[in-house]
Amino acid sequence: MFTGIIEAVGTIKAIDINAKGARLVIATNTLDMGDVKLGDSIATNGICLTVIAFDSTSFSADVSNETLTRTGFAEYQVGAHVNLEKAMLASTRFGGHMVSGHVDGVSEIKSITHNGNSIEYWLTMPSELAHYIAEKGSITVDGTSLTINALSDDCFRLTIVPHTVKETIFAHYKAGTKVNIEVDLIARYLERLLLGNKEYGKTDEPKSSNINEAMLAKAGFLK
Repeated sequence: MFTGIIEAVGTIKAIDINAKGARLVIATNTLDMGDVKLGDSIATNGICLTVIAFDSTSFSADVSNETLTRTGFAEYQVGAHVNLEKAMLASTRFGGHMVSGHVDGVSEIKSITHNGNSIEYWLTMPSELAHYIAEKGSITVDGTSLTINALSDDCFRLTIVPHTVKETIFAHYKAGTKVNIEVDLIARYLERLLLGNKEYGKTDEPKSSNINEAMLAKAGFLK
């Protein structure tokens, strides 16, 4: 589990994509590797990767074909910059929101404009994910926890403050850049609970759950 607060910007040192998947070597730059162990998780542009080898300045990880299909990794090249965050600890300050590191899809930067000292980014909203994306809700973009500030029919807007631009790879974005997005984890699980077995063509609801829209509205989760 992660918080979406980026700890360092790394660089892809090597990438080997083949029929079985891919293997990456990431230069960690300023990321503290002093407490990293084999098998630890490091979110790389929002993708939870398992450390299979490391030293004080880099780590290696395998990427499955599933991950290559669902993310922008297939287009990454040596020298590309990536956001890095180590898995959170129980004692970690929870500065962002709950981020699983399981990317839901890929979005594209449509426009970038300055507004005062901040920068506004409009991104495409994949139709299959649109119902999870709400104004003033949370979303993860390349591993960064962000607030959605506006919606259109097929896009959403982010307003990024200078500190976030400086500490992440947002400074490298331009119109046409593809980014990994992860929708709000709670919204995804609420939908699954409400659907029950309907999603799989079954009509019987799970008998162990009494969660429904009326109960969620009464508890304040729905307006």
